[in-house]
Amino acid sequence: MTIKLHGMTYSNYYNMIKTVMIEKGMSFEEVHVLPNQESELLSKSPMGKVPCMETEHGFLTETGVMIDYIDSLGDGPSFYPCDPFAKAKVQELIRHIELYIELPARRLYGEVFFGRPASDEEKVVVRGLLERGFSSLASLGKFDPYLAGADLTYADFYFRFSVALATIVCKKALDWDAINEIPNIKALLNLIDERASIKQVLADQAKSA
Repeated sequence: MTIKLHGMTYSNYYNMIKTVMIEKGMSFEEVHVLPNQESELLSKSPMGKVPCMETEHGFLTETGVMIDYIDSLGDGPSFYPCDPFAKAKVQELIRHIELYIELPARRLYGEVFFGRPASDEEKVVVRGLLERGFSSLASLGKFDPYLAGADLTYADFYFRFSVALATIVCKKALDWDAINEIPNIKALLNLIDERASIKQVLADQAKSA
């Protein structure tokens, strides 16, 4: 059966997985669903979160799991290096983005996207966490020209859809122009945005807004 991607186009993780499948030239269907606690979604995604993926064998949840499943199918190019250590370094970058940039930024999503103001104390904490996260990403990443080096990897898709979102949080909640002040961030985002897959995903997102 054709893989079905369940979720919504304004989810950064949904768009990340969608981009990967486009890059690989895979055939897939999109099923629009919002996160909820209804039994229908819980039977597919036990936490009621999206995205989730419907395969011929059943459902999968969690972005990293779904991307690794897609990679294991062997369709199109892999965006992991062949060398085991180089692959581990890409996975390290992915985990770093998830844990030390996206997670702190999410603490201010309520203010930025849903009109629920955060306290000044919370903003100070998040600013400190993000400064550390961006600083260590600068140490781990090569930016030559892609995050892990010369070749596009899965880490770049995480970068595009998680780090870019974090810079919006920085600007709107912290009055911090991180995208321009932190070296290499804007240049890499611009490079990734040149890809046809990204343009398609962003265009689809704009249509559904």
